[in-house]
Amino acid sequence: MAQTVDEDGTVDPWRRRARRNRRQMPLWQELPLLLVVAFCLAVLIRTFLLQAFFIPSGSMEDTLLVGDRVLVNKVVYDVRDPVRGEVVVFRGTDRWAPQVDEEPEPGFVGKLGRTVGDLVGVSRPGEKDFIKRVIGLPGDRVKCCDEQGRVTVNGTPLDEPYVLENSPLDVPPNPRECRSRRFDEVVVPPGQIFVMGDHRLVSQDARCQGPVPIDNVVGRAFTVVWPSSRWSSLPVPETFDNVSGPGVAAPAAPAPARPTPEGGVLLLLPLTAALARSRAFRTVTSSRAT
Repeated sequence: MAQTVDEDGTVDPWRRRARRNRRQMPLWQELPLLLVVAFCLAVLIRTFLLQAFFIPSGSMEDTLLVGDRVLVNKVVYDVRDPVRGEVVVFRGTDRWAPQVDEEPEPGFVGKLGRTVGDLVGVSRPGEKDFIKRVIGLPGDRVKCCDEQGRVTVNGTPLDEPYVLENSPLDVPPNPRECRSRRFDEVVVPPGQIFVMGDHRLVSQDARCQGPVPIDNVVGRAFTVVWPSSRWSSLPVPETFDNVSGPGVAAPAAPAPARPTPEGGVLLLLPLTAALARSRAFRTVTSSRAT
């Protein structure tokens, strides 16, 4: 029987050879193992922590441009509700028109690729995936416009420098189309949020398609990770700090004391940035231009 340790405390040569053999695992054996580990990590991250989304249209310009990749925190709303001013990804209700064109039924290889892609979060989106900014919380009264043409929340006007191009004031409001800037006061129902795009002229949002249940929210888009020239966070605009009322607002504590899980997941940004070069990221629909 091979000894494990000599009397002088040295490791037996047989064990040295075994360790050397383990270190010299051939590439053809090591590569499949690494691929399996990477796949499992991708599935875990996609399911519980983060998901990358590709922006295909202009309803959130200039905050998000066509071709941007954003990271969405899927954990944050497990510990708190959405906050006014945050950019969120959600599944639209039956009132929200599908925004992804149907594709021909793929063959076996296509179906297999789509299944794997869905597991790791790089497949095409569902037809009801959208990205918008939270304007009103449950119980809030949202309407447009005040004397200066601004959206008001609980009577407080919003100064919105992030709005690229606003809808015209002279177009009559239409509950079925978001062509007009003006809309009647909406009391946001319990358990729902009122969302709007930053490019109001083309955005189809809660003005004409109704509020969205909080349970439909996938997560918060908190940073742009690609292209590298546009790396930036997506903070809450200061104008929402002035809004008070029935909705559950953000904590009054200073910003550093506000607990959010985003800080921890930023450690994954280098890996995500490398992956972002691929156009295989899952696409999220912001809105189709009218």
